Amino acid sequence: MAEAQNIPAGSTTAGSIAVAAESTVATRMSAPPSFDVADFPIPHGREEEWRFTPLERLRGLHDGTAVATGEGVRVEIEAPEGVTVETVGRDDARLGKAKPVDRVAAQAYSSFEKASVVSVPKEAVLTEPIRIAVHGEGGVAFGHQVIELGAFAEALVVLDHTGDAVLAANVDYVLGDGAKLTVVSVQDWDEKAVHVAQHNALLGRDASFKSVVVTFGGDLVRIHPRVEYSGPGGEAELFGLYFTDAGQHQEHRLLVDHNTPHCKSNVAYKGALQGQDAHAVWIGDVLIQAAAEGTDTYELNRNLVLTDGARVDSVPNLEIETGEIAGAGHASATGRFDDEQLFYLMARGIPETEARRLVVRGFFAELVQQIGLPDVEERLIAKIEAELEASV
Repeated sequence: MAEAQNIPAGSTTAGSIAVAAESTVATRMSAPPSFDVADFPIPHGREEEWRFTPLERLRGLHDGTAVATGEGVRVEIEAPEGVTVETVGRDDARLGKAKPVDRVAAQAYSSFEKASVVSVPKEAVLTEPIRIAVHGEGGVAFGHQVIELGAFAEALVVLDHTGDAVLAANVDYVLGDGAKLTVVSVQDWDEKAVHVAQHNALLGRDASFKSVVVTFGGDLVRIHPRVEYSGPGGEAELFGLYFTDAGQHQEHRLLVDHNTPHCKSNVAYKGALQGQDAHAVWIGDVLIQAAAEGTDTYELNRNLVLTDGARVDSVPNLEIETGEIAGAGHASATGRFDDEQLFYLMARGIPETEARRLVVRGFFAELVQQIGLPDVEERLIAKIEAELEASV
């Protein structure tokens, strides 16, 4: 597997393609998945899965010193008619379909008291989105949410994070056979918030899953999307957009586990960075197991550095255990503004400031369009404009 790199502006990197001979590989983490916090040693920052994360800024989520407070977060759910929304206890059988893969996720699972379960009945096709608002109220919280779709159901979910909190959470997306789910997860926290989350998508036969992860706010945000297939024919699209400002740490660590034949995945994440000590981390792991013949997969990460002092670590990894695949590839690049694009626009009378905005908006446009909700798209474009205004 390729060594992760601190990539200066203007350079590119691509991970390695490795045929795994052992079952213990980095994409499966250094410890087996577990619900028990004790199965994960307290990280010290030298571990592969933690070496980019500033542990001192996790506010105790990693070492057990963070304790839930009553004013942690407020969760509000709006759902169309026919959708069931429940608040359940820890003994509900629908919880725990996916195991935590690191200590913070295990701590979150061990510490939550109530979970939200949103159920879409089989064959229901929702014409309005399900909206889940998670608002931080200044405390520490541990959360768990489940969104489950019955066979051949179709739904769009907006998971919106705002306010100030220290939050560790697990979110499970469980798709029945032939179901279609789009999830837009927005991290628009206040500047001091800390958010660490594991997102688990479990796809049934011929199910389709699209995730759009959008990260703007927070002091430290670390999101870990994961995809597994429980039947052939599943398709997963993982898109991401992040704008990392001065002093912020934004980390997205993905794993697509192709454990079933004839499934597809496509990953595309794009980020812009500006300001001193802005730090973005993207780790994209795709594992094609021996049984996953006919897999078709590709992953892409692009980063645009707007100012000096910003840092990007971008590592795509592809591990293949079978030669019988339809296709597999990955790419990563980090660079500054394209001077030719800027010159082209300015030569046509567009002021430099406006030209820079147009270039950045064009950079993000294809990902914003994946959202499919005009009000959310307009909000994100306005947020990008505000970030660019701050850099002028």
